[in-house]
Amino acid sequence: MKTVYTGLVGDVGGTNARLAVVDSAGRIRNPKTYPAKEYGSLTEVIGEYLETTVGRQKLHTAVIAVAGPVVDGEIEFTNLDWRISEGELIGTFEFHSARLINDFAAQALAAPVLDADDLRTIGPAMRGAEGAPILVLGAGTGFGVSMVVRTERGDVAIPSEGGHAGFAPYDGVEAAIWASLRRTHGRVSIERLLSGPGLYSLYRGLADVRGVAPDLKDEKEVLAAGQAGGDLLAEETLDRFCEILGSVAGDIALICGARGGVYVSGGMAPRMADRLASGGFRRRFEDKGRLSDYTRDIPTHLIVHPFAALVGAARVLEQMEGSVL
Repeated sequence: MKTVYTGLVGDVGGTNARLAVVDSAGRIRNPKTYPAKEYGSLTEVIGEYLETTVGRQKLHTAVIAVAGPVVDGEIEFTNLDWRISEGELIGTFEFHSARLINDFAAQALAAPVLDADDLRTIGPAMRGAEGAPILVLGAGTGFGVSMVVRTERGDVAIPSEGGHAGFAPYDGVEAAIWASLRRTHGRVSIERLLSGPGLYSLYRGLADVRGVAPDLKDEKEVLAAGQAGGDLLAEETLDRFCEILGSVAGDIALICGARGGVYVSGGMAPRMADRLASGGFRRRFEDKGRLSDYTRDIPTHLIVHPFAALVGAARVLEQMEGSVL
C-alpha cells in the first residue's frame, strides 16, 4: 500500500538543507541532506527533493525551519545568500499553507518530546522544574538561541537572535581574545567565538595569547587535531570552547528563567560530546556567583537526535493541520 504523505518539513542552515516528509501518522519519513552552497535557492533544493521523493503526490502543507529571523513570513538567511517567503513556497509548489519558523525555535519545540535515547545528559541527572521554560542553544555555522514556554494550550516557541548578544570574557585569557577580536571586528558577539568560524577565531586568539604560531588553517583542522590529541593548542581550544559554551548557556538560562532545562544542539556540540561531559561546561554553567544555587538545579542535556529541528517542524505542521501530538 502506498504511503500517504501529508506535508513537507525542512531545516535549512548556513551549511545544509535537510528535508523530509511527514506521513499520516505524524512520522518523519525519507530525510535527506543537501549541501546548501551547491544550490542557487531553497526552491531549487525543495524542487529536487519533491521530484525524487514524492513524485506526483501533492503535499498540502510545509513547515521550514530556517537559520535567521523570520519577518512577515520572509527570511533573508544570516549565513547564506538566499531569500524565501511563505508566499513563494505556496505559489511555487501549490501548498495550501506554508510556514517559516526559526530553526532554533524548531529545536526548542522538539526538546520536550525527544526520547531519552535522543539526549545525552551533561552533569548530574535531574528533572527540570515542572512547567518552567526550556532553553535550547547551540553552535553551528552561527549560534542559535530559542526557548519554549509551557502553557495550558501547548508549547509556545520564542525565537531570538541571542547569538548576536555581546560576549562576556570570564578570565584574563578570554579578555585578551576579546580584545584581539574587537580590534578586527569592532563589537564582539557570542557568535564570534561559539560557531564553526568562531572556533578558528578562538584558536588564533589562544595562539596569540600563548605566543605560538597558529599552524592549522581552519576550524575543521582544529577540530580534527584537538580530537586526535597531541596538538596542545588545538586541545586547549576545544576545552575553552566548551567552557565558554557553558558560561553562555548559564547566562542565558538566568535571563530566560529556564528552570525546565537547557538543551545544547547545533552542528558543533555533538562532535565534542565527551569534552562537554568532562566537567568544564557544567562548572562554568553553574558558576554564577550569588545565583549559582539557581543554575545548579537546572538540568543540561546534549541533543544527539540527527533531525531534531525536523521533529519541531513536524509539531508545527500537525498543529496547522488541526492534529494533536
